[in-house]
Amino acid sequence: MTHTLVDALKDECYHNSAIELLFQLADDDFILSYRGSEWLGLAPHIEEDVAFSSISQDTMGHAAMFYQLLQDLGAGDADELAHVRSAGERKNAVLLEKVNGLGTYLAEPHYDWAFAVVRNYFYAQAKKIKIESLKNSSYQPLAEAAVKVSMELYYHLLHWKTWFTQLMDAGGEARTRMESAIKIVLDDLDGLFSLGNSGPELTKHSLIDSEDTLRAAWVNRMSPVFESVNFNIPEKFGMKNGNGRNGEHTVDLKSALDILGEVYNLDPAASW
Repeated sequence: MTHTLVDALKDECYHNSAIELLFQLADDDFILSYRGSEWLGLAPHIEEDVAFSSISQDTMGHAAMFYQLLQDLGAGDADELAHVRSAGERKNAVLLEKVNGLGTYLAEPHYDWAFAVVRNYFYAQAKKIKIESLKNSSYQPLAEAAVKVSMELYYHLLHWKTWFTQLMDAGGEARTRMESAIKIVLDDLDGLFSLGNSGPELTKHSLIDSEDTLRAAWVNRMSPVFESVNFNIPEKFGMKNGNGRNGEHTVDLKSALDILGEVYNLDPAASW
C-alpha cells in the first residue's frame, strides 16, 4: 500500500517508522559528505580533488533532501536536524563517522587514501542497493526521492569501483594498504545494513527491504569484484564499534559535529 504525506501524518506507527528510516538515510550521507570534504586539497591529484569534492557535494545534497522529508513529516526544521542534534541522537552507521586518518585538516593531516577508497566504495554499493529498495518504498515521497538520488549515485559507484580495482591490481604497497583498509572497514561494515531496533517495524510497513535482503544483495554485487582482484570476501561483517542506528557512536562523531555546527550555532536564527 502506498502512503502519501497526508497518509503518514494520520498513522502514528507508520509516521514514526518513516521518520526513523529517514534519519538513518540523512545522517549517513551528512557525516560521510563531511569526511569527504576534509579531503579538499589533499586528494592524490587535482582531477581527483575536483571529482571527490563533487561527490561530497552530491552526497550532502542527498542528506538535505532526506532532512527536508523529515521536516515535511514534522520532525523539525531541516537545518536544525542537520546541525543541532547531539551525537547520541544521530542514526548514522559508525563506519561513516570514523576519521580519515591521523592529524586534522588544519594540522598536519596524515590521511589514508586506501581507507577513503574502500569506505566510499563499500558505502556507495550499499547505498545503491538501499536506493533501489527505496524506489519501491511504501512511502511515496521517499520513493520519488530515491529516483533522483539514483541518477547521481551511478557515477559515484563507478568512480570508487575504478579506484578500488586499480589499487588492488597495482600490487606492492598499494595492495598491502588496500588489504589493511578492507579489514578496518569490514570490522564495522554491518552497521551499513542494520536498521537498528526499529528494523522490524520498517520492514513491516514496507518502507525498505530487510537487513538480510540488503546484506545479501551487497554480497551478490560485490563478489564478482572481489574475485576479479583475487580477494576472498568474508562470510560475516562486524559492528565492532557499536550500532549507530541505536545511538551508539565514537568520539569521532562528536568532534565532527562540533566542527560542522560551529558556524551555524554562532547565530541559529540567521538565514544561511
